[in-house]
Amino acid sequence: MRDVTSILLVGVGGQGTILASKILTIGLMEQGYDVKMSEVHGMSQRGGSVSTQVRFGEKVYSPIIGAGMADILVSFEEMEAARYAKFLKPAGKMVVNTTQIPSLPILSGACEYPARIIDELKKHVSVQVVDATQIAAGLGNPKGANIVLLGALVGALGLTEIDWKEIIAKTVKPAFADVNIKAFDAGLAAV
Repeated sequence: MRDVTSILLVGVGGQGTILASKILTIGLMEQGYDVKMSEVHGMSQRGGSVSTQVRFGEKVYSPIIGAGMADILVSFEEMEAARYAKFLKPAGKMVVNTTQIPSLPILSGACEYPARIIDELKKHVSVQVVDATQIAAGLGNPKGANIVLLGALVGALGLTEIDWKEIIAKTVKPAFADVNIKAFDAGLAAV
């Protein structure tokens, strides 16, 4: 593994981007990596953009990921993938949930949701498409798409030596541990 791996997780407020990043960070720290995490909420409580940056390796000096520096970008919503694509390295990977959450200008009719976002992204970078929202709904927990995407991220990075199930169980509320572990396994299988 390279000295430092840079991961950018992006979504819309309420999708659980920060919880997924927290679980990721805990797992990486327990594995002995030096980890730095930064989060930007913006207008997240109003459905705005949310991003978290997680960098890990032997020694990490900053949590900040600049343009063209992310090894992997995990997008919880299609338009957010396009919005943050500039942060991905040319040889980087993207994991994109197929969910579309219209912004206020789209809902008001001022503009339309962009068509064929994933097709356009595939012309430029490696994209793994995961219908995380549908997978989570099939498990009985539509809000578990964040943990499905965490599983897909772990699979894409090959970080399977970490006991993610234990970390999930001790991080989420006990009543939601089992369904989140199933969501993680489903995401891992999706890639």
